[in-house]
Amino acid sequence: MDESSSIPRLGQIAKVIRGRDNGKYTVVIHVVDERYVLIADGDKRKFDNPKKKNILHLELQDEISAEVVNSLNETGRVTNGKLRFSISRHIENIQTDEHLKGE
Repeated sequence: MDESSSIPRLGQIAKVIRGRDNGKYTVVIHVVDERYVLIADGDKRKFDNPKKKNILHLELQDEISAEVVNSLNETGRVTNGKLRFSISRHIENIQTDEHLKGE
């Protein structure tokens, strides 16, 4: 992982690699500082009750959800539906990529 990809960005999809939610995908909804972010998935972890997470416990994905970023910039919040949609679309993209590589 290069240095630029270890800096979390608003709307970035992340995979939890440590803790109770290990293996789950989530979205960065706020960057607290260089070590911590607030994450939510719109399902178990709603926007109004985000989890503060050390970025060392996350595997940041290349994908950044434009819908989430736009919504946060315009209104300061994002719907849980948009979070769920962004995550499900990311998972579909991963499965499609894996399927194409497998052929």
